Amino acid sequence: MNRKHFLSSLAITSLGLSAFSHLPAPIAEDENFTILPPYLKPGDTIGITCPAGHITQEEIMPAIRTMQSWGFKIRVGSTVGKSDFSFGGTDAERLQDLQAMLDDPSIQAIMCARGGYGSARIIDQVNFNNFRQHPKWVIGFSDITVLHCHINRLFGIASLHSKMCNSFPDDFAKAESVVQETILSIQQALTGKPMQYLTPADPNNRTGTGKGVLIGGNLSMLASVLGTNSEINTIGKILFVEEVSEYLYTIDRYFNSLQRAHKLDNLAGLVIGGFNRLKPDDPGEEFGRTVFDIVKEKVKDFSFPVCFNFPVGHQKGNYALKCGVMHQLEVQNNRVSLKEIIS
Repeated sequence: MNRKHFLSSLAITSLGLSAFSHLPAPIAEDENFTILPPYLKPGDTIGITCPAGHITQEEIMPAIRTMQSWGFKIRVGSTVGKSDFSFGGTDAERLQDLQAMLDDPSIQAIMCARGGYGSARIIDQVNFNNFRQHPKWVIGFSDITVLHCHINRLFGIASLHSKMCNSFPDDFAKAESVVQETILSIQQALTGKPMQYLTPADPNNRTGTGKGVLIGGNLSMLASVLGTNSEINTIGKILFVEEVSEYLYTIDRYFNSLQRAHKLDNLAGLVIGGFNRLKPDDPGEEFGRTVFDIVKEKVKDFSFPVCFNFPVGHQKGNYALKCGVMHQLEVQNNRVSLKEIIS
């Protein structure tokens, strides 16, 4: 097990149906430990499961072919091909499949097949005892933000925020360069390559440098876990957020929830990713503020660096980010750099 002393100490989770009464307390604010799951090597196995929305076997084939070309074996979970309306099977089926992947020692990483909705419905019933003893990379974004938050907050174990099976191109060789690069960033992150991202400056950015553990994900999911055992600790952290298909007033509501919960007070930096396919205001009910306005209003009393339009989110430019790992954010007048710190 690869241990690095720059995050939070792990805690012990609960068993089965007693999960609600035996969940561990969140990790201490002033401790600085993290656990990096072992990086993958050729011949290792990636499991594919559906803790949220449903997907077919045919739809995951491009991801399977690409990851096999990287030298990995693939284990397809029992939820692939199942559906319970929008879900990838019933709650019980999705829980069982995720649990099997977490407990199977022959699986070195777990890729969630797609987002949608559903992870929060099963998270408190998952038994993380074996996972805590033998960590493995959990991969995904959007609804999978719930898993990232839960794993980081309770166990201090790193995970991978990235595209999922439904984002792999049918023909990798013919895909746009940004699609190829974002998919390859998954391989690079899983095999232990130190990650660094450079992006053009945005005129709305607030310059500065911050160093801290990188956490975050989908904005609505981050707001939804407030007050639960999955609630993130943001003190001294670099927080990244992204969102899709929401009204501007709803985005303001989510940021307001984070603000009221003091999740923005002591950040080392704030990274604003894609806020895409936003819903138009209803006529006569215009909100009158942009995403830039909303964020600037919420952080005006603080001095940490802020960058906009970072390549993460529901978009082609959605690079793999190691959640729970120390990074340095440099927001300059001409560019932005987010770099993994190797100790």
